Amino acid sequence: MRTFDFSPLYRSTVGFDRLFDLLDQTARVEPMTNWPPYNIEKAGDDQYRITMAVAGFSPDEIELTQHGSALLVTGHKAAEEDKQYLHRGIATRAFKQTFNLADHVKVTGASLENGLLTVDLVREVPEALKPRRIEIATNDQPVMAQDNAKQIEHGPQKTRAA
Repeated sequence: MRTFDFSPLYRSTVGFDRLFDLLDQTARVEPMTNWPPYNIEKAGDDQYRITMAVAGFSPDEIELTQHGSALLVTGHKAAEEDKQYLHRGIATRAFKQTFNLADHVKVTGASLENGLLTVDLVREVPEALKPRRIEIATNDQPVMAQDNAKQIEHGPQKTRAA
């Protein structure tokens, strides 16, 4: 597999650090974590839901942490020393799953029901960052009203006699 060096691009771009970090992260060779299984669904225009199958875990054994644009879900099951299993088919091994969230996506709630952990997310873009329409002035509509315009007064003009 090839690796790419993005350092020349850092010198000629401004503000694209996060994009290059994401590209670096996807290029790294890391084992794919496929446990616990999960679904990501779009519940609305700006609403999302992550559902993870975490059978055997209680709410106090699962921790959700959002740090910036990363959502970290970890689970750790306490060892049960007093039980002896003849067959153990329910996996209760510890897990750590990281989800990279888009800008302005926040966790609004989480619930654990019937062995499914559901995490609700919503994208809340601040008003200052939302697109806004800018009116274009025409000859009929002056850009600045006369009463708001500031006039600069000059002192008496000196004229030269010829």
